[in-house]
Amino acid sequence: MGKKSKGFNTPFEELEALRKALIEKERAENAQKLAAKRAPPPPPSPAAKPDKPEEEVFADEMRDVAPLEADPRGRVIGGAAPPVSAPRRRLNDDAEAYAELADLVEGAGNFDITATDEYIEGLGPGIDKKLLRKLRAGDYALQAHLDLHGFTAEQARPEVEKFLIAARKESRRCVLIIHGRGHNSKEGIPILKERLKVWLTRGRIGHGVLAFCTARPTDGGAGAVYVLLRKF
Repeated sequence: MGKKSKGFNTPFEELEALRKALIEKERAENAQKLAAKRAPPPPPSPAAKPDKPEEEVFADEMRDVAPLEADPRGRVIGGAAPPVSAPRRRLNDDAEAYAELADLVEGAGNFDITATDEYIEGLGPGIDKKLLRKLRAGDYALQAHLDLHGFTAEQARPEVEKFLIAARKESRRCVLIIHGRGHNSKEGIPILKERLKVWLTRGRIGHGVLAFCTARPTDGGAGAVYVLLRKF
């Protein structure tokens, strides 16, 4: 067959061309949409600088903010922590007394100590034992006494020191200290008796003591102690 003449009607060819044009247009539109999705958002426009000073702007922003309550422990919120004060060294009389008593038990003290549940006695270094025997027998006249009933250990120690210093200044040689039997203390332990066993051998008190021992029944027995003093 020969070629179709140019004047012959060809509607299908025109439709094919139109279809291709529509497809190309749709592809172009889809490509533009995809590119728009992938593109980063435009940068925000710079905010206008306030005309007020920064301090006033900050004050305006914080106007409705309620301040926090003060910390009861003294800490500063949002600031530097308060300086830590150096801890005070507190002298624990009980711990000191027991430590000194342990020294005596282990032989570290200077006094020669004898003690039972009912009886205590002590003799200073270099002192003749005859003095202790005479003190034990009640051969020395009592020249003053101190009653510690109702005192705690913390209250009793300065009273004992003051009493013995005054007695020595007045040239009294033998005195009586009533410490009690501990019936009113916890577990019935004679706390002051145990403390005296230490106090009379140490420090300023011990320096003025020659010997001591539990008193005879007529002077208080296991609830009291004779103390023989050095001359001042």
